[in-house]
Amino acid sequence: MKRFADLTEQEILALAISNEDEDSRIYRGFAEGLRGPFPASAKVFDEMADEEVRHRTMLFDLYRSKFGEYLPLIRRQDVKGFITKKPLWLARPLPLDEVRKFAENMEYEAERYYRKAAANARDASVRQLLIELAEAEAGHESLAHKLSQSILTKGAREKEDETARRMFVLQYVQPGLAGLMDGSVSTLAPLFAAAFATHNTWQTFLVGMAASVGAGISMGFAEALSDDGSLTGRGAPLLRGTVCGAMTAIGGLGHTLPYLIPHFWTATAVSIFVVALELAAISWIRTRYMDTPFLQAAFQVVVGGVLVFIAGILIGSS
Repeated sequence: MKRFADLTEQEILALAISNEDEDSRIYRGFAEGLRGPFPASAKVFDEMADEEVRHRTMLFDLYRSKFGEYLPLIRRQDVKGFITKKPLWLARPLPLDEVRKFAENMEYEAERYYRKAAANARDASVRQLLIELAEAEAGHESLAHKLSQSILTKGAREKEDETARRMFVLQYVQPGLAGLMDGSVSTLAPLFAAAFATHNTWQTFLVGMAASVGAGISMGFAEALSDDGSLTGRGAPLLRGTVCGAMTAIGGLGHTLPYLIPHFWTATAVSIFVVALELAAISWIRTRYMDTPFLQAAFQVVVGGVLVFIAGILIGSS
């Protein structure tokens, strides 16, 4: 790996050409990944990719006039100081907000590179081109602003935002909420049945742990095997299953962990308080993402939770 300060002008231009080529491919990857759900944003990234191609052509024309046809392979990872980029453009589905932020950072990094390279360049024509490219990068509006105002109409932006919200709800909120509800409610009966049958906090904790982990595994597999997401738009089965299974386990573990407290009645009181928090959180999520009125959501969740809670106590006390 070489320090930036040690690069020759030939290497600086070669690195700039490589960067522009890589950036154009990244933008093209963004465009392809967004073309289905976000066609207006995909068009913007196509234009960004075309612009990077023009920058590369300008750089290569200057390079060829100065150093000939041979172009050494120098990449970001060969030079100290560059931030390693995660391959976000390979992900599917692409998270729109992350893509916008990623592109903004790319533009900022490109501007800083050209300004620093121009400061180190001795050749006047090389320095002039690098300054022009730095000004071009600095003159770009931030991608988020560009997508929301200068390129996308208000209606197109609202449509894309609604699509992104719907995809988030389908792929994360719905499986997570289903898991949280199942884990919070279904584990109440075995947990409190064990608690009031044994009055032993450690044994109650083991029962709750087993019920939570078992429910998480079961719900995770059930969600992952429900459909492949190709028609429903619900995302990858593995992702949905992981989210659902994890939230199921978390829902059960929330009111299980208080039974690590040695005193039975203290542990039970804390566990009941945690259950109330869980049911309130479920009600809020349903109101926030499922458009269910909060009182209606709270009533439905609380009634179910209380019935399961009472059943557990009655069974444990019999």
